[in-house]
Amino acid sequence: MSTAARLSELGITLPEAPAAVAAYEPWVRVGNLLITSGQLPWQDGQLAYAGKLGAELDEQQGYQAARLCAINAIAQLQAAVGDLDRVKQIVRLEGNVHSAPGFRGHPQVLNGASDLFNQVFADRGRHTRTALGINEMPLDAAVQLSVFAEVQEAS
Repeated sequence: MSTAARLSELGITLPEAPAAVAAYEPWVRVGNLLITSGQLPWQDGQLAYAGKLGAELDEQQGYQAARLCAINAIAQLQAAVGDLDRVKQIVRLEGNVHSAPGFRGHPQVLNGASDLFNQVFADRGRHTRTALGINEMPLDAAVQLSVFAEVQEAS
C-alpha cells in the first residue's frame, strides 16, 4: 500500500508544510539524509497545544500534540521529496516535551509521533528516538519534534 493510501486510510490530509518561524530552514537534505527542523503542533496556522505537560496539559494531550508534530513533519518530508514513497526509512525522531517539574511521561507523549510514523510508513517507519523533557519551549509549545529520514532519488 502506498504512503498516500495509508494517510487516507487514517483520515489524514497533510497540511501545507509549516514555514520557518525564525532564521532557519524547515528542512535540509545532505546526500540521502533529510532532516527537518523542530516541528511544533501547528493546526490551521495556530499552535494547537501550548503549555507544560504535567501542569496545563495531561499525557493524552501531549500524545495528541506529538502526533500533530509528526503530521507536520510528514508534510515537510513531502515538501522536500514530493512523493512520500521515496522515504526509504524514518531513521530517528528527536522529541522535546515541555515539562513541569516532576513530569516523567516523555516516552508516552512521544509515542504519539512514533505510533503515527509506524502506521504511515509501516516497516519504513521504525526508528530510533530521543525523548527529552525541557523547562521552556519556543512559543510555549507542548512538544517539538525533529525527524531524520533516508530518502531515495526520484526515478
